[in-house]
Amino acid sequence: MKRIKNALISVYYKEGLDRIVAALDGAGVTVYSTGGTLDFIKSLGVEARSVESLTGYPSILGGRVKTLHPNVFGGILARRDNPHDGQQLEEYDIPVIDLVIVDLYPFEQTVASGATEQAVIEKIDIGGISLIRAAAKNYRDVVVVGSVDRYDELYRLLVEQDCCTTLEQRRRFAAHGFNISSHYDSTIFNYFNRAEQLPAFKCSIMEGEALRYGENPHQKATFYGVRSAMFDQLHGKEISYNNMLDVEAAVGLIGEFSEPAFVIIKHNNACGVAARPTLSEAWEAALACDPVSAFGGVLICNRELDGATAARVGEIFFEVILAPSYSEEALAALQVKKNRIILRLKEFVRPDRQFRSLLGGVVEQERDAQVGGLDSEARPVTTLLPTSEQLADLIFANKIVKHSKSNAIVLARNNTLLASGIGQTSRVDALNQAIAKAKSFGFDLRGAAMASDAFFPFADCVETACKEGITSVIQPGGSVRDADSIEYCNKNNMAMVFTSMRHFKH
Repeated sequence: MKRIKNALISVYYKEGLDRIVAALDGAGVTVYSTGGTLDFIKSLGVEARSVESLTGYPSILGGRVKTLHPNVFGGILARRDNPHDGQQLEEYDIPVIDLVIVDLYPFEQTVASGATEQAVIEKIDIGGISLIRAAAKNYRDVVVVGSVDRYDELYRLLVEQDCCTTLEQRRRFAAHGFNISSHYDSTIFNYFNRAEQLPAFKCSIMEGEALRYGENPHQKATFYGVRSAMFDQLHGKEISYNNMLDVEAAVGLIGEFSEPAFVIIKHNNACGVAARPTLSEAWEAALACDPVSAFGGVLICNRELDGATAARVGEIFFEVILAPSYSEEALAALQVKKNRIILRLKEFVRPDRQFRSLLGGVVEQERDAQVGGLDSEARPVTTLLPTSEQLADLIFANKIVKHSKSNAIVLARNNTLLASGIGQTSRVDALNQAIAKAKSFGFDLRGAAMASDAFFPFADCVETACKEGITSVIQPGGSVRDADSIEYCNKNNMAMVFTSMRHFKH
């Protein structure tokens, strides 16, 4: 146990600081402080000494230099069990500092506010981050508190342990300190690297929570991030790793639709999608796509969920449901199952970059934010042009295939998913899987639209589709044998559209 005798306090945010100052003052701790923090402490009726009295220098350069001085850092970094360090402190009349409370200028918030570059630069903290690193380095003797998030923990120690701390406690505070400093530096680097594009990857997330397990019960897992930024959990058990993967897939797909729509996701792929004038109609049509796979799925809609529709939704077993809002009747209907996870989706901006661990490193890419085939993007390549109804079906199918695991084929009609073939090693297998599934649920494929996530290397897929009555096709194009597929469509009165945009998803 080490007792705190001298403390340095210099903070930007002062909420919650008053009771800590009172506890230190009550224990007879000498407090050093700077600028506005010093004024705040004195306003509490507590005597404190200015850092200038310690350094012999005033704050200079408009406040850019206040604490960067050997009399400050010597008192923090001195090793109490090192006789030579002790001799030098005595020689230069430097008091040891046992507690450092400091936070950092709000750089991240200033960037997010859209401030000018000069304003952003002025919010790069120099002294504060140096104090955090110094105190954290010397955790054997010094307690460092780098943000208001640790105020409660510090206050408990001050009161319950009479201003004494253990080595284990100081090490924990040091870990938090380095978490803060590393995140701060990463944020600054990423701000500058938007223009420079140095080949370096730095991603820092300050918050994390352990999950029940990963993809399987024998795998440990942690989620890093703030889930509440995307949704509020209104009911149900703890969300799992696999639930989160399905939620991510669901949010991505529902975002493609502006009209009322319902999506059912199973293992990251859509097994039911429909858009209709009303949400209740969309639900009935989406469920009819594949009521077997819908069991245990993740559901999402893009309108407030009403009570009548919720009652029908609640007739099946599902893991998670997301909606932008729920009526009181809808919540009552859904909450009858205690484990059912009910999430209220918030307005949020999806990141424009994606990354994943790969080969011992990280691969980063732009998010696939385009669909292809919309309006003027669609390029008819056949003699027979698609009708407006066919083009609507093609675009609908293409939205779904974009979010399906490759190789993928999607069959759709009248703003409804009929079936899909997903995750196959050949495009022919994907098509055959989709046809077989559609037939198993009694769908007539005559007049249906077919979407492919990548080009057809041969004409075999359009031949198979034609034999099932499919009359329109949308695909990226780009095969050296495109002409074969086009020729077959022309001979068999099929309309085909190229998007020039592939949608592989792995």
